[in-house]
Amino acid sequence: MYIGIFLVSVFIASISQVLLKKSAMKQYDYKFGDYLNPYVICGYGLLFLSMFLTILAYRGVDLKTGPVIEATSYVYVAVLSAVFLNEKITKKKTIGLLVIVIGVLVSNL
Repeated sequence: MYIGIFLVSVFIASISQVLLKKSAMKQYDYKFGDYLNPYVICGYGLLFLSMFLTILAYRGVDLKTGPVIEATSYVYVAVLSAVFLNEKITKKKTIGLLVIVIGVLVSNL
């Protein structure tokens, strides 16, 4: 159950990162538009929710397992960026993602 909460938390944080990047790609006409727009407000709200869920998940997840679960965020962000920001998942990105995930797994053996 706690691992599931952790995975949901990481996914929510990944959505938040994509929202914040989408906001950074826009130009706003008003003075504080970069800071007070729906993407930023939702993005930081989701980050807060993710932090809360991560703290909750660490009640039942070993500290050694946490970074392994966190590494899934790289995959989530790449896929979400491809879907919502039309970024390409190139062969180099795929190899990089594999190296990161394998490195985290090996370091936690």
